[in-house]
Amino acid sequence: MPVKSLSQVVQERPFPEYAAWWPVGNYFSDFMSEAVVTEWISLHENSGDMSNVRRYVEEYLNVVYGPTGRAGLVGDFVARTFSEPLQSGEFDALSYAFYRSAFELIEQHSDQYDQDHEREWRLFTKRVGKNFFARVYEHLNLDLPDDLVSAEQVKQVSSCIDRVGAFLYEQGYLRSHFAFRFDVNINHQGRHITQAFGEVVNNLKEGGTAYALYEMGYPIILPSAVYLYHTIGEAQHHSSRTIEDLFEAVGYDARETDDFDPIGYPSEMVVELWEIKRK
Repeated sequence: MPVKSLSQVVQERPFPEYAAWWPVGNYFSDFMSEAVVTEWISLHENSGDMSNVRRYVEEYLNVVYGPTGRAGLVGDFVARTFSEPLQSGEFDALSYAFYRSAFELIEQHSDQYDQDHEREWRLFTKRVGKNFFARVYEHLNLDLPDDLVSAEQVKQVSSCIDRVGAFLYEQGYLRSHFAFRFDVNINHQGRHITQAFGEVVNNLKEGGTAYALYEMGYPIILPSAVYLYHTIGEAQHHSSRTIEDLFEAVGYDARETDDFDPIGYPSEMVVELWEIKRK
């Protein structure tokens, strides 16, 4: 995929529907700050220098939203002081800046990692998701089963995912819509995939793979996910990594399919096809 500048991608895919900001809940802001900043700081001994993060926040806000940034935004996020609640565009910019900086740090110090930088980028997103999910799990007091070998256990997992989705919606991560569906009827990579809710257990047992569709309405980071994907080659997947870790707690590998490109979806209905397999 050819690398493009932020300005180029913004011109190709502007998001005018995100110009009017909305508030982000303090629980989400606090949990995400801890997750992102903790993992960012742990990347490299010199990563405590946040000058690049601040520069990327300023650049992003100016290019994407206009000169709307407030002083001390990065410092407030790092310190988890939200006397003035984060706004959607502010978190979008912070997410872009921390992830772009993290991906660049990983690539610059690739000799310190076991795998290629593309794989390490994804592992960074997974670690952030694991940290964030741990806080959400405790906050919501989720009751997860220990397996997915019965319809009741699938219903239990589905209920927990719905509660996570409600939290993300109430906290402003999603503006209009959340659904994680085990009923699937979709064309993907030249094949037609169908699955009813009641077929999940059998598919996991007989075929080894079950499917789901994750639907998001106006996810707060859709602009920065598109812009990261098309300038760097990887996106954040905040909520997806959270749900991924929920499945991991039950003993399953679950994730969106590799060919997902966020630029191809309207803001009101971003859709990921998921594959679920026993670990």
